Amino acid sequence: MKISNYLIPITILVAQLFTVQSASSQQTFCNPLNISYRFTLDKPSRRAAADPVMVLHKDNYYLFATASGGYWHSKNLLHWTFVTTKDLPFEKDAPTAAVINGELYYMPLNSHIIYKATDPVAGKWEVYTTTFPLAIGDPDFFQDTDGKVYMYYGCTNNDYLYAIQLDPGNQLKPIGQPVKVLRGDPATRGWERPGDFNTSTERPWTEAPWMTKHNGKYYYQYSAPGTQYKSYADGYFVSDNPLGPFTYSQTSPFSAKPEGFITGAGHASTFQDKYGNYWRVVTMVISVKHIFERRLGLIPVTFDKADNMVAHTEFADYPMVIPNHKMKDVSELYPGWMMLSYKKTAEASSSLDANQPALAVNEEIRDYWSAKTGDKGEWLGVDLGSVSTVKAVQLNFAENNTQLFGRNGVLAQQYLLEYSIDKKNWKKLVDKTLNEEDLTHQYHAVEVPVKARYLKVTNYRVPSGTFAISGFRVFGLGTSKKPGKVNSFEMLRDVADSRNVKLSWKKQPNATGYNIRFGVQKNHLNRVYQVYNDTELTIRSLNKDQKYWFAIDAFGENGVTKGDVQ
Repeated sequence: MKISNYLIPITILVAQLFTVQSASSQQTFCNPLNISYRFTLDKPSRRAAADPVMVLHKDNYYLFATASGGYWHSKNLLHWTFVTTKDLPFEKDAPTAAVINGELYYMPLNSHIIYKATDPVAGKWEVYTTTFPLAIGDPDFFQDTDGKVYMYYGCTNNDYLYAIQLDPGNQLKPIGQPVKVLRGDPATRGWERPGDFNTSTERPWTEAPWMTKHNGKYYYQYSAPGTQYKSYADGYFVSDNPLGPFTYSQTSPFSAKPEGFITGAGHASTFQDKYGNYWRVVTMVISVKHIFERRLGLIPVTFDKADNMVAHTEFADYPMVIPNHKMKDVSELYPGWMMLSYKKTAEASSSLDANQPALAVNEEIRDYWSAKTGDKGEWLGVDLGSVSTVKAVQLNFAENNTQLFGRNGVLAQQYLLEYSIDKKNWKKLVDKTLNEEDLTHQYHAVEVPVKARYLKVTNYRVPSGTFAISGFRVFGLGTSKKPGKVNSFEMLRDVADSRNVKLSWKKQPNATGYNIRFGVQKNHLNRVYQVYNDTELTIRSLNKDQKYWFAIDAFGENGVTKGDVQ
């Protein structure tokens, strides 16, 4: 059964040139983020990045993540430059970074050392202090609007998450004693139960505190139940004081993505862009080659009229717009480009027995198609079934039989992407045959749409192993009508365990899948699960004894048809 969460798209203006967008003009992106994920230093050979922190400092965004061998900076959240330096320790997990009194600071997990940037674009840092008295898990620095500084921390399956004030005039030394903020409570909060589908009875890991202040309120965000699960999500407690007491928000988890092409929306940092829009950079889950095989995603955040925090994950692995202004409504971020390649006919030059072409178009990053070799000329093609309007393609390359570790000596993937109407006459869509950027979630937006039925990607070079793709994802508009409306559905709340609910509905014409939206307010359904093809769903992530409202929207290749709330 598929259960996922995404957001309703709205059509935006399309640009004017009959070309694939250049780096300078591209304004859309698609999760997972297309950055240079490092191969881990330990076996098995795999790429990973997780536990991200995003900071805006002096007109640059800085992105830090667990054990990535460096960090990234960007002017626009679209195009990233990787920086490595001997000034910082990069093999420690879950670092934090923050701007305090106009200066950029960095601290790894379980460290007594805090670093201060002198020129972070050039990788220049200095040791600020070596005597920070607390060696703690998942730290987060926060400077309030009155200049006072706090730290929030904790990573545990049996203890509390904490808060403490720091002294910015004395090397950020703690002031007073730590305050207990929260402890995991899966018996009440169903989403904290471990497992991909919240079915385990083990204790959850509550971790990754992050503080955001909005409209005079303090939002203490935290993650559960564990980074290896599809259900990895973030909830929050709220207070009128930076040290509490904090009250649990029943809208939690406010950030969750338990299904879809790539899942997970936990262990994140919330930040504002240059225009004041809120975003979260989140940990997304693969966890196949290793439980810590992860990626990063960027998700928009808003606050509703009641000041509830909402991370918009409904279409969080479909194309989104990076705005160049303060948004009036989050719908501005969604161009309305729908999935065209889901379970369409795929064929290849060759295939391993366990990695057939259909695995590249099933909207599941955890499996993949693989050619028998990594030789030049291996290819994968998809038939959209009819001539459609193609607006973007995301090619997600998989690491099959790689033997690479770290960054040194890693060759970039090289390939050619073509399209055709009749499968005879092919036109070039993207030429990366001379590519030297090590990017594995390559996203290509078309400035003016192309008409195509067939698309094909041909290998020119792989970094190592075989030519393999976990997602050949085509976005745009198809030729069918909008899907039918889900007028009604059956809903059965578990009498013995109110954390669970089962829903079922009738299949609708022209529907690729369904978004099940729900929330604690009838006019604000902030949580979403998504299914492809299925017409029933069991949700096990509700808050105990909390009343919920539900609606089911049908989506297809030509848009979304919203359902009624009940």
